[in-house]
Amino acid sequence: MAWTPFRIMKNSGKVFSGTEGEAVAARYLEKNGYEIVKRNYLTCGAEIDLIAKKGETLCFVEVKTRKSGDFGTPEEFVDFRKRRKIIRATRVFTGRRKYAEMYIRFDIISVVYEGRKTKINHIQNAFEEE
Repeated sequence: MAWTPFRIMKNSGKVFSGTEGEAVAARYLEKNGYEIVKRNYLTCGAEIDLIAKKGETLCFVEVKTRKSGDFGTPEEFVDFRKRRKIIRATRVFTGRRKYAEMYIRFDIISVVYEGRKTKINHIQNAFEEE
């Protein structure tokens, strides 16, 4: 499992929502050469936070945002049930001919706000289709 170590950024110290965490994750991906294809894709009772493309790879990204890491890392909260929903939604999305030939990857990006610092952890290939 490939992963990117935490990247620390400064913030104003205010409390952030999950939506703001998703925006931070999207900016992080764009700065690292990804193209955001879709945000908050809803289908089959599941939501995929970000769908990003880099080269021939289509990444389905679950973003977890927390105020601190006191109760575990955000990525620990992507359980089997959540992964199964993401995979089901991915099948619907990739059923479009435009994406049928691309490689598929499931990533998790955790965004943790601790005081005035923001930690971003990008876990590539966080899980596989079951």
